[in-house]
Amino acid sequence: MQIAVISDIHGNLPALQAVLADIDREGADIIINAGDTLGGPLASAATADLLMARQIPMIAGNHERQLLTLPPDRLNRSDACTASEITSAHRMWLACAPPTMWLSPEVFVCHGTPSSDLHYWLETVTDDFGQHGSRGVRAASPQEITSRLGRGAHSQASLILCGHTHVPRMAVVVSPETSDPITVVNPGSVGLPAYDDAHPFVHHIETGSPHARYAMVRQTAAGWTVDLRCVGYECEPMARLAQQRGRLDWAIALRTGRVNA
Repeated sequence: MQIAVISDIHGNLPALQAVLADIDREGADIIINAGDTLGGPLASAATADLLMARQIPMIAGNHERQLLTLPPDRLNRSDACTASEITSAHRMWLACAPPTMWLSPEVFVCHGTPSSDLHYWLETVTDDFGQHGSRGVRAASPQEITSRLGRGAHSQASLILCGHTHVPRMAVVVSPETSDPITVVNPGSVGLPAYDDAHPFVHHIETGSPHARYAMVRQTAAGWTVDLRCVGYECEPMARLAQQRGRLDWAIALRTGRVNA
């Protein structure tokens, strides 16, 4: 089985088009979308239209949940922009996305961790932003990754796909229930290569380049093989659109893969 994993598109249509073209050239048995499809000042409606036409299986991320459940006055700037653009048909499509999914008896999909669409899994936020060049985030330790796995049916999967942090990364942990290895894969973000956040502490997520990212995961006799991919695309139109809509932070991130160029 060869699985193409996309996540965190955030309405970046040309990035998605470039990734899907790369996947189509490579070939995959299935494409799975791990959430945060929309949410941002880019091309939310057109992105939704493309994914609806392709009928790509997807789960909901925190931005889909927020769009569908929060009143307009409680939406953040990114979700408010998306809410003003999408139609009732788009909302109905988003509402069909479950928070998690079993892609096969061995493959489980979640957005953040198996129990939360907001918690980081393969990264850990620290309280030392700005000290000795710290960006306030680091790779999670094996103990942290295992703790965030938790217990339940998902801990019997051999592969878990996640997203949320926009950082391409993979890890192997031992299931606390079966003692078998579980490969955890975050493909990175198709559409937003950097962002800043203040929860639980100030931190910057940066991939360092404007590339669109996804993962190709293949099952072999020896286990899961993971190819974390970077795809070039013309990012300037989306950067200009973000800037026109008052989001210079997004424009910088799209052009550079950094929070502050």
